Order: sequence, then C-alpha cells, then structure tokens
Amino acid sequence: MDDTKTSRRRLLAGAGATALLAGRPALAQEQQTPPAGQPPAQPAASGPASAAGEKVLKVGVLGVMRGPAASWGLVNRYCAEVTAQMYNEQGGVAIGGQKYKIQVLSVDDQLDPKLAVAGAEQLLREGVHYILGPNIDTTAAVVVPLLRSGNAVNVAYAFGKYLYTPPQRNSILGMVASYQDDPIVFEYLKKNKGVKAVSFVARNEADSLNQRDEGVAGAWRTGLTVVSDSETYAPGTTDFRPVLARALRGGEAGVLTGIAGQLGGRAQPAAGTPDLVVLSGAAPADAPLMLLALRELGYKGLVSTETGQDARYLRQAGEAAEGLISLGGASPPEGRSPYMQDFAKRYVQLAGEWNDEAGTKVYALETLLRTLQLAGPAAVDDVGAFLRAVPTFAVDDPFVSEKKALRYVGEKSFNQQRQIGVPLVVNEFRGGEFETLFTGNVE
Repeated sequence: MDDTKTSRRRLLAGAGATALLAGRPALAQEQQTPPAGQPPAQPAASGPASAAGEKVLKVGVLGVMRGPAASWGLVNRYCAEVTAQMYNEQGGVAIGGQKYKIQVLSVDDQLDPKLAVAGAEQLLREGVHYILGPNIDTTAAVVVPLLRSGNAVNVAYAFGKYLYTPPQRNSILGMVASYQDDPIVFEYLKKNKGVKAVSFVARNEADSLNQRDEGVAGAWRTGLTVVSDSETYAPGTTDFRPVLARALRGGEAGVLTGIAGQLGGRAQPAAGTPDLVVLSGAAPADAPLMLLALRELGYKGLVSTETGQDARYLRQAGEAAEGLISLGGASPPEGRSPYMQDFAKRYVQLAGEWNDEAGTKVYALETLLRTLQLAGPAAVDDVGAFLRAVPTFAVDDPFVSEKKALRYVGEKSFNQQRQIGVPLVVNEFRGGEFETLFTGNVE
C-alpha cells in the first residue's frame, strides 16, 4: 500500500487525527475555552495580581486558540507569558524609573470577527492599551475602530496593507508579510532549484486570498509562469485532493484564461504541472493533509507556504512533508543570543515543546516594552506618546548573537514605520525538524 495513503488514513482515523483535525495541540496550560462561537466571560489572566501600591502593565493577547490555526494565537500567548515571566522575575519592566509588573490577558477569537470585536472590547474594559494579535485580516480589520477610540495599539499578524498605511496608525505588523518575502523566495528557488512555473491554492478567506494575489504578483515580477491561481478550498476541508488536482492541471484546463488577479496583470497558463505549489494561508493543521494529497496525486515538485507552520503537525505527514519551504522563526537556533536561549528554554517549559513561530513572535512584547521605556511613563496610558517614540526607536537585537539593530520598518510597504523589523528566515522541513534554508532582510 502506498505510504502516503497509509499516513493519510492514520491522520484521519487515528488518535493523532483528533488533534490534527480539531487543531488542539497538546500544549501545557492551554486556555479552557467555551463552546464555539462564544467568547470567554473574562480574559484568561497570567501574571501577578497587583499588590497595594504596585504598578501593573496589562498586555492583551487576542487571537485564535482553537481549530486548525490554533497554534497561531497560542504561540502569541505563550511568547507573551514567557516574556512577562522573565521581566517579572527582575521586579518588572522599568519605565521612567518605576517598575511595572506585567500581566497578560488572553482572549480566543476563534478567527471570528464578531468574537474579535467582543474580545477587544473586553480587553479595553480591563484597561489594556497594548494588544498582541489578531492573526488574520478579517479579525484584525474589525478591531481597528476600537483601537482608535479606545486609545490602544496592537501588533497584528495580518498582512492587509490597509491596516498599516496612513491614515491608520494604531496597528503594527509583527512579522514579515507574504508580499515582502514571496519575491525573495521565488528568486532564490528560481536560481537555486530551477523553478520556472508555479500554482497557487488558497484557503477561501480574505487573508489567504490576499496572500495568493500578492504571491501571484511576486511570481510575475520574478519571471515565473503561473499555471493556476484560481483554486480555493473552504475552511474545514479535510480532503484536498480535488482542489489540488485542479491546480496541478490548471494550464491544461484553461483555468486562468482571461482571469486577472486583484492586483491586475494576466496569468500565463502552461500545459503540464508546475514545479512549485504555494499553499497560500495554509493553517498548521491543514498543511500535512495538503502535502499528503499532493504526493498521492503523484506530484513530485516543491511546495511552499507563506504562513508559519508547526513541526508537530508536519511530522504526522511523514515523508510527504520533506522539503516543505515556509517562513521560519526569526531567531534560528544557530544564531541565538544567551537571552534568546533562556527564552526558548522557558517557552518549552511552559508550552511543552518549541514552536518555530515563537522565534518571530518573541519580538512583539519585547519591542513594545523597550519602546515604552524610550517613550516614558506617559506612554503607559497614552498610546500617542508611544507612537511618537516609534520613529526614533533603535536597540541592539536582543535575540541574535551577532550585532544587529532592531527598529521599526515599513516605510517602503506602508509609507510609515508600522512594522517590527524582524529578520527574514526561510525554512525547509527535513527529518522532522525545520532547517534554515536562507536568511535576509525585507528593508
């Protein structure tokens, strides 16, 4: 029996499939969530309760913590809790000569815009001015008015440019966006792997569709032939073979004839299969099933995704996951500073296992805290003072061993500094672990 079919059946029928399809990774201290569609009555709190006379800085985490994309929000939460732990052990974060203990309040938005609004309102009522998340465009967009009216700033992990471009000012991108890394990845694969043609398959959500359209534009700019870019699948899909089969024969079926992406330009269908398939917006629990489906269909080419992935899920796909290319954590093990090594150790103690995305999401709260130190005590309750400090903020990157500056970037993409300048790291999945394929910078 074919190994990929065996692996797929085990994923769907075995004990591991329950966690895979439900997106419930076995991580320590996971938030106990109510039934789907209902937000928690109160945000889950981590950190010290304020003692008499003690100053507390409340930080919110708003993101998905259940379902196929659960790790995106849970990694945000665990990174914030570990960072808070490290500061609180030293008496808190020093801002203007005063120590503030850090308390992390977390809300699961379940990728639901209504729950994202409800969660943001909860956090604002709790006196939170700094929020990590949400994770996708639809949930990040709906909280923008609340940020403005509620005197709050968020570090989001959604890629929509409109979130970070004037006149918007209260959202900061916490990672490298797909439209920033795609052209770099495509150029690398074209030069080093001989890639000439690419197909895109996207989850039917605004965030994923935007990633696909931006990726198609990047492929054109790189000189790649786009075989297919019109195939999508609904959230909750478990059998990806039909949609992937159509994507692989896109040129032969004339799928793209006369079709232009939202960024304009003409697709260039080519007969035969592509030598690269991009899984736009693939959730961590969906990726292994998609990889297995591709191999069952006989596809032997490269596969990449612009979204962060989870090694625990990918291992369940066995050999089908070998060689997957994805955006990696910004702090690869070989270049970690002692501070980052301590963080990683604590993260494993809290979460049960390292997640590669934590190498990127570790930057969010640390950068916010250091910006608050620059802005001074007024910024604790006034995000206007915080935002005025953003243009001049620059420190040595505390997470890498070599001397590099950490600052806010985004001038090229957003016409203002509304992005944390995390390093670009692209990974390849080999032998059950992520390996660094190459590194770079987007600005």
